Amino acid sequence: MTEREREATGSTGPGPTEWASAPTGVGPWKGKLPDDPRYDAELLQKGDTRNVVDAYRYWTRDAIIADIDNRRHRLHVAIENFGHDANIGGVVRTANAFAVDTVHIVGRRRWNRRGAMVTDRYQRLLHHATTADLLAFAENANLTVIAVDNVPGAIRLEEATLPRDCLMLFGQEGPGITDEARQGAAMTVSIAQFGSTRSINASVAAGIAMHAWIRQWADISRAW
Repeated sequence: MTEREREATGSTGPGPTEWASAPTGVGPWKGKLPDDPRYDAELLQKGDTRNVVDAYRYWTRDAIIADIDNRRHRLHVAIENFGHDANIGGVVRTANAFAVDTVHIVGRRRWNRRGAMVTDRYQRLLHHATTADLLAFAENANLTVIAVDNVPGAIRLEEATLPRDCLMLFGQEGPGITDEARQGAAMTVSIAQFGSTRSINASVAAGIAMHAWIRQWADISRAW
């Protein structure tokens, strides 16, 4: 399986069902080929079945990344000690959808990226060995750390005013964020819940929180 085939299916390796989730995409370019360095010659010839928006069809990966880099938001997202690879992948995938500046991963350098559905190839990722390293990065980058955790004393996310230069910090399901992270945050926010469960899936909670920032700060006219 080639790299482009893996990208089309979101697969990290061969398997009997890997083509089952392949998006339709587009076939070979019809008509005169465009004279534009952003286009990939092989994709123009063979078609583009990658999981990308139509505006990026046939573009090289480097061209897509460069274009997103010009439009990234001033929001950073950090995940602390996540125990499930699927949750890491889900956060990365959502961060890519919202053009988050960087996803910071604390504690784990190696993880199965299948859940990211290849979006990790377009999203900036930065690893930190410890929470202290992450907090130091945020301070040096003038980012306000906002912890997201359903704990007593937290401000409702739905009622909070989020800073524009922001690093949202999420902990693993169950334990939540560490005491070190909570103490290093300028504010802790919680997501309003109305059912029986005590918590929301970590990657889902991250998506809700990211979208709250998008609603406050993003220029919606620039969305696809």
